[in-house]
Amino acid sequence: MVGIPTFLCLFFIWFPTVLSIGLSFTNWQGFTALTEKNFVGLKNYQVLFTSYPAFWPAVWHNALWLITFVFIATPLGIFFAVLLDREMRGTRVYQTALFIPVVLSLALIGFIWQLQYTPDGFINHILGRTGDQAIDWLGDPSINIYSVLVAASWRHVGYVMVLYLAGLKSVDPTLREAAALDGANARQTFLRVIFPVMRPINIVIVVVTVIESLRAFDIVYIINQGKNGLELLSVLITNTSIGEASLLGFGSAIAVVLLVISLVPIVIFLTRTMRGDVDVS
Repeated sequence: MVGIPTFLCLFFIWFPTVLSIGLSFTNWQGFTALTEKNFVGLKNYQVLFTSYPAFWPAVWHNALWLITFVFIATPLGIFFAVLLDREMRGTRVYQTALFIPVVLSLALIGFIWQLQYTPDGFINHILGRTGDQAIDWLGDPSINIYSVLVAASWRHVGYVMVLYLAGLKSVDPTLREAAALDGANARQTFLRVIFPVMRPINIVIVVVTVIESLRAFDIVYIINQGKNGLELLSVLITNTSIGEASLLGFGSAIAVVLLVISLVPIVIFLTRTMRGDVDVS
């Protein structure tokens, strides 16, 4: 029973990963090109870091994605979880409303928000910017990344809310009672008692947030294939590897860079899990 999933994991994840690392040191252009897999050493990485114009904007956009998720979407999710944990009237309705975006794919969310951001869409009508004064939310490269981040955060808030709300439900109620007897108000109780106790959930949320930020792909690819101000590392991999250029060796180099960046939170999470700091059950 363990052997079959282990084999599938090795075959579909680790084997392609090792192949990608090897391909990143070649100039291979794929099966359709009449070229050989010539070893070029670190040339792909040298070009990527020094003369590939889309790379550093993509890195910045991924970093901006992470900053937005960590400092805006995640705190909002925690805030809603704390409110809903108080069992206010209509709690189930609010939970459902906030959770609905989580069950939708990012591709579908991209379609939904495209409709909102059209020149004659809902948002421009609310702002009174119609006709010639309409704001091109997705076509203007100076603002489209922020518009997409609003859509992506809409989903991430609900995701964090569900995780944190589940953690809050498992907190021993006697901790709140003891804090109240000591004279702590609601804010002090949360910051000094509940939040430290929620350390395992906090670590999981941080790791999930980092991974979600790094693997972002669907929503920008649906909008404009990750171009014109919406470049991300994941989209560069796709456009370079299977696009018109079909530079599989160079695309593999971008994938390796993204893999190295992604390994940092994963290694931290696994390290804490093996130390027993995180209850993964």
